[in-house]
Amino acid sequence: MFDSLSVYENIIFPIQQHHKIKNYEQLDEIVKTKLTMVGMDGYQGYNPAELSGGQKKRVALARAIALSPEIILYDEPTTGLDPIRSDVINELILKLQKTLSITSIVVTHDMKSAYKIADRIIMLHNGRVVVDGKPEEIKNHSYTVVQQFINGQISEKDLKTIQLSSIGEEVAKLQ
Repeated sequence: MFDSLSVYENIIFPIQQHHKIKNYEQLDEIVKTKLTMVGMDGYQGYNPAELSGGQKKRVALARAIALSPEIILYDEPTTGLDPIRSDVINELILKLQKTLSITSIVVTHDMKSAYKIADRIIMLHNGRVVVDGKPEEIKNHSYTVVQQFINGQISEKDLKTIQLSSIGEEVAKLQ
């Protein structure tokens, strides 16, 4: 969100950039509709500084759908949110996909979110696709790197490097 603009102004920003709508009643209706879809109607006059992290994410979603897109790209949509607010965002993504027939492309490290909202997951490692499939296939994939990522586990090689480096530091302190 643009910090210097109100919620209302943030939502009409893309509309004004792409359309020559001068009818403020029509703009008011679009803003109200989009905010209602994300549970934020009534916040039109608020500034971003007055909103919680989850509220900001919902307003950003309202702005993203202001032009009725066919595709929405999400970059870490649940970052910085507690698990409950993260699930609110996941539910909104699912709702928007269904009610607006929107395709969602989500970049995330949050596997719980990925499993909930995805019908297909593509995992990259070192800049290459290492797995591509349905969430259940990914969850049960046998590739070690995939399981390490899913479970948040360090590789044996990296663990040994860390352990050895700390031993070296302890020896240096003793000398």
